[in-house]
Amino acid sequence: MYESTWIFCLKRIFTLPFVLLGVSILTFVFIRFVPVEPAEVILRLARVAPTTEAIEALREELGTDKPFILQYLLWVKGVVKLDFGTSFVSKLPVAQELLAKLPATIELAITAFVLILALSIPLGIISALYKHSIIDKIIRFFTVMSVSLPTFWLGFILLYLFSLKFGIFPTNGKGTLAHLVLPAFTLALPTIGLFVQFIRSAIIEELQQPYVKYAQLRGLKNSDILIRHVWRNAAIPLTTLLGMTLGNLLGGAVIVEQVFSWPGLGRYLIESIINRDYPVVQCYVLMIACIYVLANLGTDVLHRLLDPHLMMKDRRD
Repeated sequence: MYESTWIFCLKRIFTLPFVLLGVSILTFVFIRFVPVEPAEVILRLARVAPTTEAIEALREELGTDKPFILQYLLWVKGVVKLDFGTSFVSKLPVAQELLAKLPATIELAITAFVLILALSIPLGIISALYKHSIIDKIIRFFTVMSVSLPTFWLGFILLYLFSLKFGIFPTNGKGTLAHLVLPAFTLALPTIGLFVQFIRSAIIEELQQPYVKYAQLRGLKNSDILIRHVWRNAAIPLTTLLGMTLGNLLGGAVIVEQVFSWPGLGRYLIESIINRDYPVVQCYVLMIACIYVLANLGTDVLHRLLDPHLMMKDRRD
């Protein structure tokens, strides 16, 4: 089992450079479809008249006057050496800027992830056990609403109710635990609805399996059947969503951070896109892609360890 799992991991890790290469090419190409010249944006930010001579001089300084292929090859050469370039705006190393803002985004994403697990698991189980009851209908209505609401609209509604009207939580920024509540809940709510629906369907399907009837005939308690057998089997396909969820939380934090002025990667990315700060956007996308791949790898490994069918296949291999 262990040898096969290790081979599986090595194969997935081997594909990582090719995935990142494809992501880097697409990012490098698409970001340059924007017609606005970065040199012009930077000059306007510095309140300097964007004359033709000034733009050409700054393009030469930034390196954007070189042929497209040469720009890409020079950037890849730097990435291989862990040099992700220098920000056009701040003139600081991009890696240094992103690493400084990464902890705030990770804090927000992990808090949202904890909320997702803490709320979706009990709600999903209750909804499945009381299928078609009033409780089930209320929970299902909540899940449909949570999945349907746009994130930015939900954030503004929560700000109005709990910050401006009742004054319970701060309106923006980062500092205390109270600053974290509204952004984390806004980020987590759509995924909570998705997880509740998934858990409900998985448990209902497991409760209809023959082994449940057999366990009841043996005299096992319903709580033991639910915890030791039904939930364990229902949780196996749930693991496939965990990797995507973590990546989605990091990516979805862009909107939430902007609404709540949370000083993380998402807000920095929006500012960099507006300022046409190519090196920052390229490094951000590459980093998120790497997190996605590694998170999905961890999820696949966990799925193989939990799924008895895959474990038996590993033993045969």
